[in-house]
Amino acid sequence: MAAGCSSTPSGKSRNRPFRTKRPAQRGVFCFKMVFFALFFCYTEKNKSARRRKKAVGMDSIIIGIAGGTGSGKTTLTRRLKERFGQDVSVISHDNYYKRHDELPFEERCKLNYDHPDAFDNALLIYHLQELKAGRAIDCPVYDYADHNRSNEVQHIEPAPVLIVEGILPFVEPELCAMFDYKIFVDTDADERILRRLVRDVKERGRSLDSVINQYLTTVKPMHEAFVEPSKRNADIIVPNGGENTTAIEMLAHHIRSLIEKANML
Repeated sequence: MAAGCSSTPSGKSRNRPFRTKRPAQRGVFCFKMVFFALFFCYTEKNKSARRRKKAVGMDSIIIGIAGGTGSGKTTLTRRLKERFGQDVSVISHDNYYKRHDELPFEERCKLNYDHPDAFDNALLIYHLQELKAGRAIDCPVYDYADHNRSNEVQHIEPAPVLIVEGILPFVEPELCAMFDYKIFVDTDADERILRRLVRDVKERGRSLDSVINQYLTTVKPMHEAFVEPSKRNADIIVPNGGENTTAIEMLAHHIRSLIEKANML
């Protein structure tokens, strides 16, 4: 054997032993990847749980969003919900229309659903108090086609931010007093009626004649009597609702600062 030559048997290369370790190394690498993936999922899950726990231990911020029918308040609410996910729970004021099982459908159609007395605000106030105390609620669900509450409920968990949206949340003094911030969505009347026509016919199963009749007999007069004057109670007025991207950005930034200030995010 010449000096300086390898002493490995059968002329095998020095690199051979390193090849035998690669499967083990790949196993260790895969184990580490799985471990870190599980660890990431666990920490994210617990991060969400900590947010919920903080919401339970602290008063939630309650934001009221009001405006006339078809003003874009629901779209604005949805845009904010998309920004903050589980940090925001949304309650529709419409779901708190009073139940009228004692009346036949024909009589329920004649009721004025745009008057403040049409709402069960006492139940909504109680539910907001429960959410602020860290307890989940079962919110009623209103059936627009049947003009009555359905037998279903919507389970809502407490969250750092609670948003209540509807046409008349700023009219009832006791309910209005519960809002930390009040936003009024202001949109031209002609645009609002067009949006309502499309929405009620396509999404709520209403006939065109019934929508027009209701608008002329109750919606328009009640807007002038209650909705428009309630704008004076608002802290912020947003033109054009969910289409106003500048306002959405400003509101989202403000809400995030409120959550961070409360040490919830």
